Amino acid sequence: MVLDLMLIALAIALDPLPITGFVLVLSTDKGIWKGLAFILTWLASFVAIIAAVLLMTGGEPPPPRSAPSTAALAGKLAVGVGLVLYAERRRRNLGKEPKSSGGFMSRIERISPWTAAGLALLLQPWGMIAAGASTVVSADLGHAASYAALMGYVLLASSSLLTMELYATFAPRTAHVRLGKLRAWMERHQDKALVSLCLFLGLWLVGKSIYQLTA
Repeated sequence: MVLDLMLIALAIALDPLPITGFVLVLSTDKGIWKGLAFILTWLASFVAIIAAVLLMTGGEPPPPRSAPSTAALAGKLAVGVGLVLYAERRRRNLGKEPKSSGGFMSRIERISPWTAAGLALLLQPWGMIAAGASTVVSADLGHAASYAALMGYVLLASSSLLTMELYATFAPRTAHVRLGKLRAWMERHQDKALVSLCLFLGLWLVGKSIYQLTA
C-alpha cells in the first residue's frame, strides 16, 4: 500500500495542471491569501475522501479474496485503464489543440478567495485521487505505520503547492520571477508531462492490480 500511495502522491504533486493554476492564483493581487484558500480546500478534499474510505472499511483492510478486496482491486484496475486511455488520447492531440489563455488570464486576475477554493476542486486530478482512494482501502489503522503512510500521502501530494505558497510568502520578489518562469515552462510542456505521468501511473496500477487479482 505504501509504495502505491507514494507513487500516486508523487504523480499528483507533479501534475502540471494544478501547478499552473496555482501559480496563476499566486500571481494575482493578494495572491498569498488566495493561494492559502486554494491549499486549504485542496487538503480538505483529500482528508474528506480518506475519511470516507476509512469509515466504509472501519479502519481495517478487507480480507484477501473477499468481495470488498476484489472490488477495490477492480476499481484500481479501472482507474489505471482510464489513465492509460486518457494519456493516449492526450498524446494523439499533442500540437493539435490551439492554446489561448488570454481570456482565462484576464478572468483569474479578478478571482476571490472563494473562487480560488473552487478552482482547487476543479483542478484536482480526480482520476489519480480515485486511485489513491482505492489504495486507502488497504489501510489498517491498528498500526501506526498506516497513519504515517496516509499523512505522507497527503503531504507529498500537496508538496508542490505548499512549497510555492511558502516561497511566495517569505521571498515574494524572487518567487514572482521564478514562478513566472515555471508557469511559462509548464504552459509549453504541460501536455507532454501530463501524458507521461498518466501513462506511467496507469500502467503501474494496471500491472499491479492484474497481478494481485490473479495471484
